[in-house]
Amino acid sequence: MKSNIYITWAEKGSSKSSIILATMDMLVGTFAKVGFFRPIIMNKNDYSRDTLYNLISSRYELADRISYGVTIDEALEYLDNNRHEALQKVILQKFRELEMHCNTVLCVGTDHTVYSDAIAFEFNSEVAKNLGSYLVPIIRAQGRSAESVYSNYNAIYYLLKSTGVKILMSVLNRVDRSEITQLQKKIANSDDTYIIPNKINLSYPTIMDVSDALGAKLLYGESSLLHHEIKGFKVAAMRLPGFLNTLKEGDLIITPADRVDIVLGSLLSLSSEGFTNIAGILLTGSDMLPPSVDKLIKGLKEISIPILKVKYDTYKVASSISEIEVHLNITNRSKIEKTIREVENNLPFEKIKNLLLEKKSTRVITPLMFEYELLNRAKSNKKHIVLPEGDEIRTLKAAEILLLRDVVDITFLGDVDTIKEKISASKLQLKNVNIINPIDSHLRKLFAKHYFKLRKHKNITMQHAFDNMGNVSYFATMYVHLGYADGMVSGAVHTTQETVRPALEIVKTDEESSIVSSCFFMALADRVLIYADCAINPNPNDEELADIAISSAKTASQFGIDPKVAMLSYSTGSSGKGSMVQKVVSATKIAQAKNPELLLEGPMQYDAAINVDVGKNKLPNSKVAGEATVFIFPDLNTGNNTYKAVQRSANALAIGPILQGLNKPINDLSRGCSVDDIVNTIAITAIQAQR
Repeated sequence: MKSNIYITWAEKGSSKSSIILATMDMLVGTFAKVGFFRPIIMNKNDYSRDTLYNLISSRYELADRISYGVTIDEALEYLDNNRHEALQKVILQKFRELEMHCNTVLCVGTDHTVYSDAIAFEFNSEVAKNLGSYLVPIIRAQGRSAESVYSNYNAIYYLLKSTGVKILMSVLNRVDRSEITQLQKKIANSDDTYIIPNKINLSYPTIMDVSDALGAKLLYGESSLLHHEIKGFKVAAMRLPGFLNTLKEGDLIITPADRVDIVLGSLLSLSSEGFTNIAGILLTGSDMLPPSVDKLIKGLKEISIPILKVKYDTYKVASSISEIEVHLNITNRSKIEKTIREVENNLPFEKIKNLLLEKKSTRVITPLMFEYELLNRAKSNKKHIVLPEGDEIRTLKAAEILLLRDVVDITFLGDVDTIKEKISASKLQLKNVNIINPIDSHLRKLFAKHYFKLRKHKNITMQHAFDNMGNVSYFATMYVHLGYADGMVSGAVHTTQETVRPALEIVKTDEESSIVSSCFFMALADRVLIYADCAINPNPNDEELADIAISSAKTASQFGIDPKVAMLSYSTGSSGKGSMVQKVVSATKIAQAKNPELLLEGPMQYDAAINVDVGKNKLPNSKVAGEATVFIFPDLNTGNNTYKAVQRSANALAIGPILQGLNKPINDLSRGCSVDDIVNTIAITAIQAQR
């Protein structure tokens, strides 16, 4: 019997999306094939109306592992004909069809469209029982006293117990801070009930929430600006001077379109140091802005806020604002990461994961699982990473994700004002982050002295040392070398040479390595492999190739991959001859002599290393052939082309290059890297620093 989870809620306003999303994150990080199921959906031809479906399908690679039981119309037809049991059977049948293709399934209860609150909850509980799933009831707590929340929870808990459904845990969601202590006392004797506090900043609506609710049209600004959070609403009902004095951070300005003074004054406030940043402007009524004002706004070099228009009057808009429902939207990644972190901090996901893994067969590892485990491992022993490319927007966005998930501590290097301006312009949540400009840092002279001691045998001058420490790559490397940070990641805008040269001069190779090499984690559909060397050494000799193999095996072990090392060549065993084959033969013998415990064989062709049938045929007595996890290429030409071919042709996730053999973790990025590539590399660097 597979262990599935069914999340449901007792009433509207229970804010289940964050819990569903965090649970899904945990599941895809634990199982290779996770399914998503809803018993009732809005309309099979119009998923756009199902915001939760859109969020899940956009965020996770579920392929055909996302399904539903019936549509609302179909459910109503069953109920109108008093065929309640038949409805349950249809839902169960659809669920079993999905479950066949999954290791586990997250089921999410129906919305309260077909039934009233009480009947909907009873229906979802019955479905969960029929599906054999663990139930997670969510109880709404926001705006309620501890006594009221506990009374509601008690009634629901004992009702569920009496039905025989398996309760995984109960969640009291968005508990007001003033009620937390009292509520904790009331549930002290319960070991399966958990509290998630109400964080005001997580309940802020976005411009998109307002736009969707009111049917607003975006007139000016990019659509990406719609994820701006609204911390308050300001209705322009006074003259401009008085109105400007009321502006606060994150305000949405609501004003009739004929109040040109308010519109232009609000836009001008964005450029003034005396004012905070507003979230956007919402124009109301039937009037449009005058053509001259329209031309003026369109001619601005940058519009950093969205300006929207609705046909309703200001009074109706202001009256509707309080009823707007807050949604998690796939485009607002920072809010998603914050909410997931908040849920993870308050729910026992490690305990749940262990429960679900009981009696499971050998796990395979998918790219999503690998990325999830990277963040969790880095988070378990938090390290400090320095990022010399602090003014690169991809680096800033990656740092935001990691800081919101509390994975690492971060220091940026670069011009302080430039970095702060980019953070502000992109609305990134990177407040109070540590930023250092090497040019005027008080550490520069100290670092120069250390660098001079390290390199004076090369006849450098003290001025040369001081000049080098004004370079972000050199400064960052010394920052790690002297223990101010645990690791460094660079390369989004710098070359590999600019990253590696300071590391070789300052950090240097460790005692067990004679060469710095690189490897890539290649996350395929069902496993993670290591390829080396694909980025650093053009044509390593036999000694160096042996060193690369041993370093790569250590990297594999550190990241939970059982090292079975294949020394690759165009020949398997003794089938071929030539200088390139002989180099691999020699490197294999050297590596085996240095580390006789390591499962390492070669020379071996790639197909013999990766495919069990081919491996048995070509090397029948091999413990590596067909089961290799670490692939050592004879030269950079072969390695670099192979990793890129597999990445593009097999749609594999390539994480790297990861540098090996240094005394401290310094890692290089590809200049074409994505935000997710940077996130993964920083997490890997932090894990390397945990050694």
